[in-house]
Amino acid sequence: MSWTILIIAGLFEIGWAIGLKYTEGFTRLWPTVGTVVAMVISVALLGVAMKTLPVGTAYAVWTGIGTVGTVILGMVLLGDAVTVVRILCIMLIVSGIAGLKYFS
Repeated sequence: MSWTILIIAGLFEIGWAIGLKYTEGFTRLWPTVGTVVAMVISVALLGVAMKTLPVGTAYAVWTGIGTVGTVILGMVLLGDAVTVVRILCIMLIVSGIAGLKYFS
């Protein structure tokens, strides 16, 4: 169950990271509210998951999910560059996350 909670926390991290772009420097009310809510939920769920998961593994997986998801959504939604090197780097992050889960 902790892994499921951690994955959900990572998804909320993606939400707030992308949400930051839409707040336009926290000048837009509803994107700002959504971003702050996603931040709180993400960190709260991370804390719950860390009750039973190793802290280093949980934090690395949480940030990895957030990083990979944010990069992919940046490419899809925001027109960030899509290059072979960026895709290879994403694959390295995913393999690191999988390794941390497997060996914990």
